Amino acid sequence: PALPRPRFFCNPNEALQADAQRFAQLVDLPHLSQEQVGWVRDKTTMKDRYAELGIPHARYRAVTTKQDVVAFGEESGWPVILKPVDADSCIGTYRLDTPADVAGVADLDPELQWMAEEYIKGQEFQLCAVVARGVVLDAYLSKNPVPILEVLDGKINANITYAPSEEIPVDARELAQRLTDGLGIPHGYLHGEFFLKEDGSFVMSEVAARLSGCEVPMNHGLAYGFDFLHVILDTYLDRVPHPRYTSDRAVGDLLLPTRPGRVTHISSAQELLRLPGVIGAHLTAAVGDVLDPPRASHASTGYVHVEGATAAEVEERMHAVLRHFELTVAETGEGPAS
Repeated sequence: PALPRPRFFCNPNEALQADAQRFAQLVDLPHLSQEQVGWVRDKTTMKDRYAELGIPHARYRAVTTKQDVVAFGEESGWPVILKPVDADSCIGTYRLDTPADVAGVADLDPELQWMAEEYIKGQEFQLCAVVARGVVLDAYLSKNPVPILEVLDGKINANITYAPSEEIPVDARELAQRLTDGLGIPHGYLHGEFFLKEDGSFVMSEVAARLSGCEVPMNHGLAYGFDFLHVILDTYLDRVPHPRYTSDRAVGDLLLPTRPGRVTHISSAQELLRLPGVIGAHLTAAVGDVLDPPRASHASTGYVHVEGATAAEVEERMHAVLRHFELTVAETGEGPAS
C-alpha cells in the first residue's frame, strides 16, 4: 500500500531556511513565505521589518567595502559591528573600535552580503517561545553572562534559563507575541536575542524561526521540568499542547574552553560532575585529539549543565567550573603549549 502523504513540515536548520521553506511550498506543505524567510534570515531585511513594526533596534547599513564601514562608523559612532547578513554563531562578525581596526580586517568577501551595525553596550538575553496557531503558549528567558560576541575573546560562554519563579526584566510572553504577530509565525519555535542597555532601554537584536543553538532548549526543559522538544513538535503537528511544569530552578549550559593544539590533558566528565550544581557533562575532546577550533561562538571542548535556585547562582557555579576545568594542549610534535 502507498505511504500516507506527509502533512506537516519542520526545518530546524538556519542555513537551509530559504531552500527548505521553498521545498515545502513546492510540495504543498506548511511553510514560511520567502518574504518571511527574509525577515528571519537576512539581518538587514529583519531590521527593516523591525522599523515597520516600531521595534527598537540598532542603526545599520548594508556595506560592500571597508570604506563603507568606516563611513558608517564616522556617521553613527564607534564601535561598529561588521558581519554577514546571514551569519550565525558570530562567524565572520567583528567589533571594530576605530578606522584602524577596519583596516586590519580582510577585504569583504564579494560572495557574501555584509552589514555594519551600531554597537550596543548592555546585557544580552535569549528569548524562546512556543507558538501554536499563531499564539504564544509560553515564553522562556535566558541571560548570557557576557554578550555572545565577547566569547570570541575568551570570556565565559554560557546561556542560563531563569527559574520559573524568578522576576525577569521584560514581559517575555508579550514580547514573543509581538514578534510572532509581526513576522506572521504560525507555529513552532521562535527564538530571539535582545539587549537591555545600561539605562534600561530595550534593543532587539536578531530573531529566528528555528531551535536556538547550543543547549538552550534543553535548559528550558530542565529548568521547568517538562519535555520541551515534545511540546515544540506538537505545534508543528498543528496541535495545541498544554505544557505541565514540574520544576522550579535555573539551569544553564556552559561551553568548555578550547584552543588549538594536541590535547595532552583535559578534565574528565566524572570530576566535573562532582562540582556543585553540575547535573550533566559532555566532553567532545579527549587526550590525543588535535583541536583546530573555528572562530565561532559554538567552539568548545564540550559543555556542562549547571543548576541553581536562581540564574545568579548558576552563573557563580559556572565560574567555579571554569576555575576547576583544565585543558592542556601541545603544538604538533612539541611539548605543552598551555
